[in-house]
Amino acid sequence: MANEGAAVAAIGVQAMMLKQIAAEAGPFEAMRRLVSVGFTVTELAQIPMTDENVAELARARDEFGLTFAALSAVLGPSTGGTDSLDTDLDKIVADARTLGSTMVRVAMLPFDALGEPEKLIGASRELERHAKRLDDDGIRLCYHNHHVEFATLGGTHLHDIIAEHAPSVGFELDTHWLQRAGLDPVQAITDRAGRVALVHLKDYRIRNLDPALFAEVSAGGFPAFRNALVTDAEVGEGNLDWKRIIPAARDAGAQYLLIEQEETDGMDILDCLRTSYRNIDEMGFGDLL
Repeated sequence: MANEGAAVAAIGVQAMMLKQIAAEAGPFEAMRRLVSVGFTVTELAQIPMTDENVAELARARDEFGLTFAALSAVLGPSTGGTDSLDTDLDKIVADARTLGSTMVRVAMLPFDALGEPEKLIGASRELERHAKRLDDDGIRLCYHNHHVEFATLGGTHLHDIIAEHAPSVGFELDTHWLQRAGLDPVQAITDRAGRVALVHLKDYRIRNLDPALFAEVSAGGFPAFRNALVTDAEVGEGNLDWKRIIPAARDAGAQYLLIEQEETDGMDILDCLRTSYRNIDEMGFGDLL
C-alpha cells in the first residue's frame, strides 16, 4: 500500500482556513502567510486547482519548503474547483506529482449515499475502485468523516459500512465531528489504528450563552439553544483532550495532523493559527510542528 514506512505525525494546517486569502491574494501569498506563522505542512482544500494555482503552490513549496500532506477530491461531479475522482483522475495524479503529495482525501460522500444502504455500499465500492487505481501511482486515498457517518443502518455505523466495502481506503478522522457524534475521539482513533492516515485537529467549544437567545428560547426557539452554542475553536481553546488525542493519533499511524477551524467568531484566521501553534507547543508537541 502507498505510504508504508513514511514518517509519522507532522502537524500542519487544513488550507480551507486560507481560502479567502488565496482568493484575494493568490495561493502563493496564502502559503507565505501560513509559513510566517510557523507551519510548513498543509492539506489542500477549497483552493481551486487551476493550472495557475497549482503553479503558485509549487512555487510556494520550492521557496518555503512546504509539504502538501494531501489533495482533495470528490466522488461525483466536480464542485467548487475540487476535482472529481470520476472524471479528473489523471489530473489529480498529475497535480499530486507536481506538488509532491502522496495522499488524496475525500471530504464526504454524496448526500444521497448517506441515507440509503444500497447507495452507501455502491459509493463505498466506487471509493475502493479509485483507491486501487491511485495506489498504482503511489497515492493513498483517504475518507474524512463528519458526524453523519456515525448514524446507524441496521445497527451498524455508516463509517463501518464504508470501511468494509472500501478496504483499501485510509481514514482522515476529524476530532470535532467524532466528539459531536458522541464518540470518544481517542478511542475512535485507537480502534481504527493502521487505517488512520490523517487526523483533523479541530477543537470543540461551547460558546457562552448569548442573552439575545433568551427571548428566542422563551418564544419556543429551543433549537437555537441546542445548536448555536456548539462551534469549533483554536486547538487548546476548547474542551478536547489533546494530550491524549495527539499521542493516540501518532500511535495509530497517522502521518499528518491538520489543524482545521471553520468558525472563528470574528477573529483573524492567522491569529487563530498563532493561538493553535502556541498552545500545541506549550502542550509539549512542538517537535511535531
